[in-house]
Amino acid sequence: MIELIDFGKDYGEFRAVECLNLKIEAGEMFGFIGPNGAGKSTSIRFLATLLKATRGEGTVNGHSVTRDPMAVRQSVGYMPDNFGVYDGMKVWEFLDFFAVAYRIGKTKRKQVIADVLELLDLAHKRDDFVNGLSRGMKQRLCLAKTLVHDPPVLILDEPSSGLDPRARIEVKALLKELRRMGKTILISSHILSELADCCTSIGIIERGQLLMHGPIEDVYRRIRGNRSIEVRFTSGMDVGLSVIRSFPATRNVVADVNHCLVELDTDDAGVSQLLQQLVANKCGIRNFAEKDPSLEDVFMMVTKGLVT
Repeated sequence: MIELIDFGKDYGEFRAVECLNLKIEAGEMFGFIGPNGAGKSTSIRFLATLLKATRGEGTVNGHSVTRDPMAVRQSVGYMPDNFGVYDGMKVWEFLDFFAVAYRIGKTKRKQVIADVLELLDLAHKRDDFVNGLSRGMKQRLCLAKTLVHDPPVLILDEPSSGLDPRARIEVKALLKELRRMGKTILISSHILSELADCCTSIGIIERGQLLMHGPIEDVYRRIRGNRSIEVRFTSGMDVGLSVIRSFPATRNVVADVNHCLVELDTDDAGVSQLLQQLVANKCGIRNFAEKDPSLEDVFMMVTKGLVT
């Protein structure tokens, strides 16, 4: 659905993107993770046909970005990181403007605008002037205008930038709903926690290089190293700690009042064996669960070699 093939971009002597290869399948929500200046927006703007490549190629929905940009634009709803709204326009007029740009007929436009306003919970703002909207509502409106031509692909550059916590949660819920509707979504962010529970796969980019990408579970598995297990006790913690510390695969134990965090160098069978030993020794186990690293942990582990 979305593919970058040996994509690179230079600005004079500065190499913004090295040689990026990436494939995003239909129906995915792909999170592009990296700090400001890593090359996310450059790659996204190329896919949106707003930037020419120095080298390489890209395809969106089967259309070449370099050879058939008009077909790509029909397939894509693009939301830039810095968007603008037009003063003096009402909300419905703003959406109507973009619907006309996509050559949607007058009769159909009315229904399209009504549907998009309903989906984005903006129907009650239909006749408000766009310059009077809050930032969160403007962000919703900008997302709404990407949907007027019902594109199969959404490319969203920092869609939650500058929003308060409540608005961030609302935008995340909207993105999940759009994915349920069958949209393929490429979303960039440097706020890693925004992507952890909504993306199906991620790519980590730093200094113009794609360091790692794939389904979130696979990325976790590839960088995890030791298994991290949280154990909570209702009773018998002293016995439990003795069992854990004597377990051959235990590498580290950090204990608190009624729980501990255990690092194990083992596979799933070893984790199960530890639990069986705790139960056999009648330790009161309230909770025994593996803790995956956060996206922040993943990013720091993957990029550690590039930090100077």
